[in-house]
Amino acid sequence: MQLHLIRHPKPDVAADTCYGNTDLTVSAQENTRVLQQLIQTLPTPTLLFSSPLQRCAVFAHSLAEECGWASPVIDQRLAELDFGVWEMQPWDAIPRTEIDAWANAPIDYQPGGGESVMQMAARVSAFYLDVLRGDFGNHHDDNIIVICHAGTIRLLLACQGCAADTLVLADVARLAASKPHAIAYGGVISFSC
Repeated sequence: MQLHLIRHPKPDVAADTCYGNTDLTVSAQENTRVLQQLIQTLPTPTLLFSSPLQRCAVFAHSLAEECGWASPVIDQRLAELDFGVWEMQPWDAIPRTEIDAWANAPIDYQPGGGESVMQMAARVSAFYLDVLRGDFGNHHDDNIIVICHAGTIRLLLACQGCAADTLVLADVARLAASKPHAIAYGGVISFSC
């Protein structure tokens, strides 16, 4: 099975703003630009999944419609990290002591009182294991496309880096938290599982 992870198009938000689980929009022009960029390179999926946040879901529905694919399966577990009261705050307005506390405990700290990386790892790894087990159907020789977020992609890659039969959440969270953010809007990362 090939898993194709696609980061949503760039949302309508000011640069240097902390956002995660905030339900942001994407301009029609940006959606079209990324759609045209990807449409010729993506394989026809057996399944198309999407985060419920509209920057992913709207794009996933547009992609399915444009390509004549089945509608995406919306899965809550694919949402981005919830930054609590940090959501939609400029990064430089967040107290340095709180950012330092997160840097000192990147797996367990709940930024802004929201969700920890460990909590997010639990839901994302549950999705990954459901796909591997064939809970959505037996698709071992097929392509699965997932439209989601940079944090979700980092966790899915960390799941892929761990043996499915011995997947340990702390290892997944630690591996994802140790990787620098380098996933472009509209970027695709594919791997076999």
